[in-house]
Amino acid sequence: MKKNVKEFEIKLDSAWKEALDKAFKKKVKEVKVDGFRKGACPKDIYLKKFGIESLYMDAVDLAINDAYRQLLDENKDLVPALEPKVDVTGISDSNIIFKFTVITRPEIKLGEYKNLGIKCEKAKVTAKEVDDEIKKMQDQMADLVVKEKGEVEEGNTAVIDFKGYVDGELLEGGTGENFPLEIGSHSFIPGFEEGLVGHKVGDEVTLDLKFPENYVENLKNKDVKFEVKIKEIKARVLPEINDDFFKDLGYDDVKTIEELKKKVKSYLEDEKNKKLEDEYLEKCLDKAVSNMKVDINEEIIDDEVHHMIHQYEEQLKMQGLDINKYYELTGQTHDDLHKQMEGEAEKRVKYRYLIEEIAKAEKIDFTKEEVEKEAKTMADNYGITVEELVKAYGTIDIVKYDMTMHKALEIIKENNK
Repeated sequence: MKKNVKEFEIKLDSAWKEALDKAFKKKVKEVKVDGFRKGACPKDIYLKKFGIESLYMDAVDLAINDAYRQLLDENKDLVPALEPKVDVTGISDSNIIFKFTVITRPEIKLGEYKNLGIKCEKAKVTAKEVDDEIKKMQDQMADLVVKEKGEVEEGNTAVIDFKGYVDGELLEGGTGENFPLEIGSHSFIPGFEEGLVGHKVGDEVTLDLKFPENYVENLKNKDVKFEVKIKEIKARVLPEINDDFFKDLGYDDVKTIEELKKKVKSYLEDEKNKKLEDEYLEKCLDKAVSNMKVDINEEIIDDEVHHMIHQYEEQLKMQGLDINKYYELTGQTHDDLHKQMEGEAEKRVKYRYLIEEIAKAEKIDFTKEEVEKEAKTMADNYGITVEELVKAYGTIDIVKYDMTMHKALEIIKENNK
């Protein structure tokens, strides 16, 4: 057993009897005893019929929190790294014994985190990159204009009706009318968009294709036939670079193409520098972590993975997907996703421990007034009150923790440039 794994036994007497009473009051409402209406059966008659053991499961759920509070009260210095494992090692009508297996923060020996010999590069932006960005701006503001003549070309939008057939049957979800398809967007399976290039309005095209290997389980690698009718072709017309273009971009201070290029170059440099700064910090953290000595419990990594999967589920919900649908579409399982995230989870845990240790070593602290000021700034940014912010976080100490972590990161960056 590792040094940071500790076992504790907590025995409850009166609190266990109270939990049994609460469990009885719940159970008696759920069962029918002859001669009594639901919820009115006396306790002694209930126990004679069902036995006190019938209350144990609900009572255990009620008593665990009391036992855990007692554990923490009796061990003031104990700081669990995650929820403890709980076993019942003894149970009767008069008492219960819980065994808590608690994993605390592992022992960490901080290594060198300053003067790591890592340099932060400065961004360089070429004239071509500036021109490409301006072209992208033009493309984003382009108008779609109907082509009166000509064929479908790469970059055109073809307005189509289509029907898909698999094994001679109409494909569910594989039909559409007046669908605007940008050629080259790779919105459809390989071969579909390419198969429309060179055709004109009014053409009816038959495409014999195959679903790719990484498609949904019931269709991957299957042959599919699409019948497509091209109803309209639209071409992208780029705006001219003039005063109207500058205004549409929101650049009221720009009057010439040279001024636009200067502004775009500055923007690209800022974006590149942010990326380089992030890469530099990650290199510093990786090097400092390699200098640190820590043996992290598998359970701590596992707990971090579960947090990551939960966050991922929330992201999927925002996209209109649930996790089960994601598994269906990708052919993955929960175990696959768990394994896939383990490396990143370990990295996150090590980063967190490293930064916390640096904060201790540097004696980073903030006054109550500084924390309250930061909480006010954060609340204003979110458009809520400080009270609402603290309620969302659970405690203002989270604000102080975030401030401490950011300060420690600044120390790492400043001492390695």
